[in-house]
Amino acid sequence: MANNQLGVLNALDAAKTQWYHFTAIVIAGMGFFTDAYDLFGISLITKLLGRIYYTNENHPKPGTLPPNVAAAVNGTAFVGTLAGQLFFGWLGDKLGRKRVYGLTLMLMVVCSIASGLSFGKSPAGVMTTLCFFRFWLGFGIGGDYPLSATIMSEYANKKTRGAFIAAVFAMQGFGILTGGIVALIVSASFDHAYKAPPYSVNPKDSTAPEADYIWRIILMFGAVPALLTYYWRMKMPETARYTALVARNAKQAAADMSKVLQVELEAEEEKVEMAPSSNSFGLFTKEFARRHGLHLLGTSVCWFLLDIAYYSNNLFQKDIFSAIGWLPKAETMNAIHEVYRVAASQSLIALCGTIPGYWFTVALIDYIGRFTIQLMGFFFMTVFMFALAIPYHHWRSNNAGFLIMYSLTFFFANFGPNATTFVVPAEIFPARLRSTCHGISAAAGKLGAIVGALGFLYAAQSTNPAETDQGYPPGIGVKNTLLVLGSINCLGIFFTLLVPESKGKSLEELTGENEEADGNDKQQASSTQTLPGYPPGIGVKNTLLVLGSINCLGIFFTLLVPESKGKSLEELTGENEEADGNDKQQASSTQTLPV
Repeated sequence: MANNQLGVLNALDAAKTQWYHFTAIVIAGMGFFTDAYDLFGISLITKLLGRIYYTNENHPKPGTLPPNVAAAVNGTAFVGTLAGQLFFGWLGDKLGRKRVYGLTLMLMVVCSIASGLSFGKSPAGVMTTLCFFRFWLGFGIGGDYPLSATIMSEYANKKTRGAFIAAVFAMQGFGILTGGIVALIVSASFDHAYKAPPYSVNPKDSTAPEADYIWRIILMFGAVPALLTYYWRMKMPETARYTALVARNAKQAAADMSKVLQVELEAEEEKVEMAPSSNSFGLFTKEFARRHGLHLLGTSVCWFLLDIAYYSNNLFQKDIFSAIGWLPKAETMNAIHEVYRVAASQSLIALCGTIPGYWFTVALIDYIGRFTIQLMGFFFMTVFMFALAIPYHHWRSNNAGFLIMYSLTFFFANFGPNATTFVVPAEIFPARLRSTCHGISAAAGKLGAIVGALGFLYAAQSTNPAETDQGYPPGIGVKNTLLVLGSINCLGIFFTLLVPESKGKSLEELTGENEEADGNDKQQASSTQTLPGYPPGIGVKNTLLVLGSINCLGIFFTLLVPESKGKSLEELTGENEEADGNDKQQASSTQTLPV
């Protein structure tokens, strides 16, 4: 460690785990509890919304949300989250973490309640107001990502920093589980109070009028945990690293942390004044690109790839459960009981795979490291996705086996990149850019979530037009969707190689903020040796990584190519078939891999 490290920062790095660490975890973590409840809770009620507002009683199946409405309901919160991550990430570096921390939470409280009060004279009106409030709900949720991660990283000690940040993120698991439990309790209560026949028996009476209260109660409950922690969030002092390194107020930083750590700390204002000017480079500079450009690329792309797979799986569990026969056919249930069955299925997955994965990360991240956990997680997610997809039809008669394998994909997502992509960006960037860079990385992740939410809404539909949801064109089917997601996870393995290991190092060691920048340091920091006349490149290592990623893309596009073994040219091209309507329909269907 450099000799010019501030004493207040040394004290934070060396502090033993104590009560204020756990207080910070709970205060920041309850924001993520609410985030997960709100973002993933929508998947519990989309089938119910379709039944209430879009049922045609003359149709043999219950109503579902039209494709454009389903895309909007699932996607607007993610669009808002993406915008909030960028805006509040930048604002957290400009105004301070604490000054904008309460604003994000209050926005979440107000918009959770407003979502449940969505109104309109028509189904389109109700869905429009719901989407409006969910956008702003997402905007508040987005701000919580960079601010909570940055605050926890700057409060934590060096030895257990990874576990503390991961523990904040792990509250997502309890948020997902609580969403399922709330939906179970509410739907069971209403199902008991308002008996209704299955849709196949009586389409009109299968959706009790009181069902409209269910989705509203579920959405509004998300305001409760956020509201409970608002007071304590506003009582937290600004982090010492922001106060000392960004605001350059060493006296205030020492005073704040003296109260937190309950020890006397020297202000050391002269060290702040003597901080090297070389560490003042901005985000859009060559110096940042040289020092942290590949790091930001790695954290952003890994989060993007992870969220495509993670959010598409979370949001469309109900479709996968229906496809393998784990959920009864919709027409055999009434509307309220369907909510109960969907909630029970998702709660079981959260309990068996999601929550254990998060807490395995908390327990082991400071022992085996972020890099190893992320690499291992992407690898096993790839393995289990392919293991589900390639013998896909086998699982239709083996629901228990499918559930175990499917739970393992969630386990290794959370004991893997879903946690580490949140942790690492809060550690490896300078204090004055930490919140911004975390926001950029997280926004890339939410872009992936949008791709997953919207793209796989269509992709997961059956290849058989008769089996698709009402209003949807044929998709590529669950089997091929799982193959695509497995290939995406495989790409994550390669981009993980761009992300440095941060275990056991102080934030200032990782970012170089405690080092003097003389000519030798600058030369040493330059990782790329060039030939005379050539500009700096990305180096042999990173060139090989790029080539490996390109080859990995080839795996994905190979899935679009049909097998031609043992078939005549005319069979393959359809030149020997009559061009009637059925043949045309068959020719337009998506080719699948052999089982």
